[in-house]
Amino acid sequence: MKNLFFYGTLRHLALLEIVMGRGAATLDVVAAVLPNHLVTSVAEGPFPTIAYSTDDTADGVLVRGLNTDDIARLDFYEGSFDYDLKSVTLADGQCAEVYFPQVGRWTPQAPWDLAHWEAEWAELSCHAAREVMGYMGRKTRDEVDAMFPMIRKRAGSKVNAGQSLHGAGTMHGKVDVIRRHRSYAHFFALDEMQVRHEQFDGTMSDTLDRAVFIAADAAILLPYDPVRDRVLLVEQMRMGPLARGDTSCWQLEPIAGHIDAGESPQQAALREAEEEAGLNLSALEKVAQVYASPGNSTEFYYIFVGLADLPDGVEGTGGLASEGEDIKSHVMSFDTLMTLIDRLEAANAPLVLAAYWLARNRERLRG
Repeated sequence: MKNLFFYGTLRHLALLEIVMGRGAATLDVVAAVLPNHLVTSVAEGPFPTIAYSTDDTADGVLVRGLNTDDIARLDFYEGSFDYDLKSVTLADGQCAEVYFPQVGRWTPQAPWDLAHWEAEWAELSCHAAREVMGYMGRKTRDEVDAMFPMIRKRAGSKVNAGQSLHGAGTMHGKVDVIRRHRSYAHFFALDEMQVRHEQFDGTMSDTLDRAVFIAADAAILLPYDPVRDRVLLVEQMRMGPLARGDTSCWQLEPIAGHIDAGESPQQAALREAEEEAGLNLSALEKVAQVYASPGNSTEFYYIFVGLADLPDGVEGTGGLASEGEDIKSHVMSFDTLMTLIDRLEAANAPLVLAAYWLARNRERLRG
């Protein structure tokens, strides 16, 4: 049996329960203090690190009597963040072990504030922890570490889903998830599911075998210059057309990108405009909040038209090399865009949707 001292996010009992795989009532948890140590937030994420400091103390909780299975679960979770156990002596003289970061792994910042973290990040972190712990016994710590940016984005999508504006006037019936198995997970994920759901006559359906593509939410932006009456599109090679066997793998589309954890759709749209096309927008107009294909995918789009200055010569290439992006921008008149769409030469659904919205609102924006 071991005693562990927690100074950071695992002081949040809901998260501790997910990681431990059992309720807090089954754990022996008491407040504790670790002398000569300082807890700080890190630049790389909404979680803390700890380091030796003679003039500081670290508040936390002591969890006593943890068994081998408990430690294995904690090692898997904390190991995904490059933390390892070391022995310490607490202020009251009790011996315990603490997860310390690997040297140089994180960049310390300001003092850690648990209450602030709970208000801003606890819900997302709990969603992420459920996915992380679901890989225990199936993936290594290093594999989960490599996946974690996408795990956080998928967790952020779950938080966003709880704030959706749609659904008025539709049925809110019972759904039983009988089985859910993650068949694949890396950049995206694929879940196989068995479900039963309430039907419009009040009965329950038969058990249905389904599969769903798990993606992160995305911000999509069509830049529009109301003075010159022109738009900017980007072009890049796309995997969907390639896998389908399309005659054209390079697609014209709006600016788009995943919404990072803790980022609003508007912030993501502004960031992607700068990364992909070097644009600074003067305003964002909301177009739609929609599923790409609700029958088989969680992929959800926040679509905007962004007011921009698009003079001659603004075209170029962009994208982040670190993300394998090779993006070329094109400027065209509004009329050219609508001709492209009328001829069925635009194969990107958000582009078509944003263009029709622009057609409806163009006079107002130009005014």
